[in-house]
Amino acid sequence: MPSDTINHTTLAHLVEAHAVRGARVVAQTGGWGVVIKYGMTSRPLRATRSGDARVFKKLETLVGYLKDIGIHHFEVDAAGYDRSSVTTYKRPDASAAMKKAHAAPAHDKWFREQVEQAIVEADKPDAKWVSNDEVKAESAVRRAAWRQRAAEQRRGGS
Repeated sequence: MPSDTINHTTLAHLVEAHAVRGARVVAQTGGWGVVIKYGMTSRPLRATRSGDARVFKKLETLVGYLKDIGIHHFEVDAAGYDRSSVTTYKRPDASAAMKKAHAAPAHDKWFREQVEQAIVEADKPDAKWVSNDEVKAESAVRRAAWRQRAAEQRRGGS
């Protein structure tokens, strides 16, 4: 592990021991970094996975992180801030999931209305009841017609 950075666990222990003298949030390519001052040393916060200096894409996320760990006062150096260098993740899968989630109640409402309508129609005295055997026979005839049509299309007929 690089000794020129500080990890989350060490930072948490330093904050708990009241050894942190300050923090400086620094704009850099891709977002924001933070340099922690303790004793006579200043070191950037290290990312857990890569071991490189951690970069927060949003300043709000970094502020929340610092407040959660117990650092409420810090300097901000925005000299290197470049709005165009900050990229955000796009999640088309999440968008599709949200659309599907919002569509579900509408479908549920439609389905319940269809069931209610079917129950009302079934309760009418002039409702025509069809036996299970009749439905199976009719379905078999339809499936045979579909198969024949598909076979004709494969042979090049229409």
